[in-house]
Order: sequence, then C-alpha cells, then structure tokens
Amino acid sequence: MGLDLHKLDHLIAVAEEHSITRAAARLHLSQQALSTSIRVLEREVGVPLLERTAAGVVLLPAGAALV
Repeated sequence: MGLDLHKLDHLIAVAEEHSITRAAARLHLSQQALSTSIRVLEREVGVPLLERTAAGVVLLPAGAALV
C-alpha cells in the first residue's frame, strides 16, 4: 500500500509554514484534522516526521526524506 498523497501534501504544508496552525489555515482544515493526518502518516511510516517545539515545527530527517 502506498502513502496517501493528501497526507504528504499536509506534511509539506507544515514543513513550509513551520506551524500546524498556519498550515491548517492554508489547507482549509481544522488544526485537529491536520494534526491527526500527520500522526496517521507517522504511524504509517513507523517513525516521527516532525519535532514540535515552542519555536515551531521542524522536520526530522525522516520527514525531510518524504518531502
């Protein structure tokens, strides 16, 4: 089974915005829906893709490989 392209688009938006909130607004999704999408993608690939910090969201190496 391949990866869902919508989830990859979600990851790209978060990476570009460095913020789940801004990426959700850009994608016209709720913050909760976007967070869920990213968590599901992380479960599908079996590794964390993002690091969430007070300064924002950054891609981990596995996330960068997907983007």
